[in-house]
Amino acid sequence: MFRAAFQGRLHGALAHNLGVQILGGVYKSGDILPNEINSSESLDISRSAYREAIRILASKGMVESRPKIGTRVTERDRWNILDPEVLGWMFETEPSEDFIKGLFELRLITEPAAAALAAERRTPDQIERMRKALEVMEAETLASEAGRMADLEFHHTLMFATHNEALASLSTTIGAAVSWTTRYKQRHQSLSRDPIPDHARVFEAIERGDASAARWCMESLVRMALEDTQKSMSPQT
Repeated sequence: MFRAAFQGRLHGALAHNLGVQILGGVYKSGDILPNEINSSESLDISRSAYREAIRILASKGMVESRPKIGTRVTERDRWNILDPEVLGWMFETEPSEDFIKGLFELRLITEPAAAALAAERRTPDQIERMRKALEVMEAETLASEAGRMADLEFHHTLMFATHNEALASLSTTIGAAVSWTTRYKQRHQSLSRDPIPDHARVFEAIERGDASAARWCMESLVRMALEDTQKSMSPQT
């Protein structure tokens, strides 16, 4: 099955499958994963592909292998939850409200400050890239893949417009959090509120170099996005 579906990328497919199972609680911290020989035979994959899948999970802090013991799922506090791939796996399960809130708290800590710095340091090219991203978002909406990609470009450019290497390094993580929460809150029905005007207000403040307004507008954007996401978690929505 894996051979036919993933054509030589078996280790990535298996890492994905095991990662989702770990995050979804099929395998819990302390559990020993099926051994290499049994798994290779049951999945009809090579032992080297299985070992590579385990290396991927180990690099994300999710498992550790020991001689004569096997591969054990590590404690959750060792998992690299902010790895963009792990975030994606998490959203294939049903993440808890606490986890969702944690992501938005991370955004609240970083993005308003980043918007303020971007207002002071952005280049003309970065302003133009944000403008074009916003235009695509307005034309395509966040219900489309093109609109969501433009949203990622908007946030990515904003983070790099801080000209702060440490903040810019968070761009991929912030982008993944934005992307997956946007998809998540539309999983049952379309967005009940259009968030694009919130982005426009952030852009306008950055464009005119108003750091205080950029900070406030970004904080408002993130808080409203959290509220929208929490509403989507209700089975009645």
